[in-house]
Formats: sequence, C-alpha cells, structure tokens
Amino acid sequence: MVNIGLTKVDDALAAKHPGLGNYAACQSHAFMKGTGTFILGTGGLFAVQKALQRKLPYPLQWNLLISIVASSVASYSVTRWETQKCSDLWILQETGKVPDRSPPQVSKPEEPKETGKTKYGDVMD
Repeated sequence: MVNIGLTKVDDALAAKHPGLGNYAACQSHAFMKGTGTFILGTGGLFAVQKALQRKLPYPLQWNLLISIVASSVASYSVTRWETQKCSDLWILQETGKVPDRSPPQVSKPEEPKETGKTKYGDVMD
C-alpha cells in the first residue's frame, strides 16, 4: 500500500500506476525544499538587512516585510520548479516518454499576393 500524505492508496490503484510511490516521494521532497527555501531565505535576508541597517536605517517592520516577501517568491519558484520535475518524472514512468516542454513554434501568416484590389474592395490604379 502506498501512502500519500495521510491517505493510503489501494493496492489496485498502486498496481495500475507503478510510479505513484516515486511521485509522492518526489512531491514531498519538492514541498520540503520550498519550505526550507522560505525559512533559510527569510533568516538570511533578515541578517543581511540587519547588517546593512547601519548604513541605511529603516524600521524593523520593513526589514521583516522585505525578507518575508522575497523569501515567499523564492520559495514559490523553487517549489514550482521541483513540482514540474516531479510531473515530468510521473509522465516518464507512466508513458515511457519524456514530455516536451519547449514552446510551440508559431508560424507567420503568409502575405497575400497582390490582386489589384485593396482590402476595402477598391481597385488599385
């Protein structure tokens, strides 16, 4: 039986999706990396700002706000990146193919050939 968080998954479903355990472990690792990034980022940025506060004095609430907001953005980015890797791993284990993450190619529309008429229906001289 596979555990996903506090939920246990049936053996039949786990047998149908053999990569489920690896995916759950990968997601757990991604969320822990994001949490660690937030905690370490907040502490690190707070310490750096405390050191800089001797030259640029500003109130403590701004120091905390900047540290928390910047760490939240970094944490979100790290978690999103790691979750994308987990999704790619899941797709690889389920289908045997690596997903293509490249942006789709956009083709340019062809220029219409001149027919002697303008787009308003007038005949060109």
